[in-house]
Amino acid sequence: MGTRLYVGNLPFDVDESQLRTLFQEGGREVSEVKMIMDRETGRPRGFAFVEMGSQADVQAAISALNGREVGGRALTVNEAREQAPRGGGGFGGGRSRY
Repeated sequence: MGTRLYVGNLPFDVDESQLRTLFQEGGREVSEVKMIMDRETGRPRGFAFVEMGSQADVQAAISALNGREVGGRALTVNEAREQAPRGGGGFGGGRSRY
């Protein structure tokens, strides 16, 4: 089990500092906060990843924050899963025509 959490359904006006403060409530240790931004607009996409200090902090954060309302939205907080490998380079593979 890892110490990385997925945080979804975030209000778009929440920043990394506010998220860190939220996850540190109750004395939990936060190692890193990574807000996911839209590449084209540069605005938040409504989810983030939070790295916690220990497995106990992970469980405490899930218990305390999953379903908690922040900015009118109920947060989704659970252990992050490894990203599945994505497909190739997008040019159809094979030889280049150029």
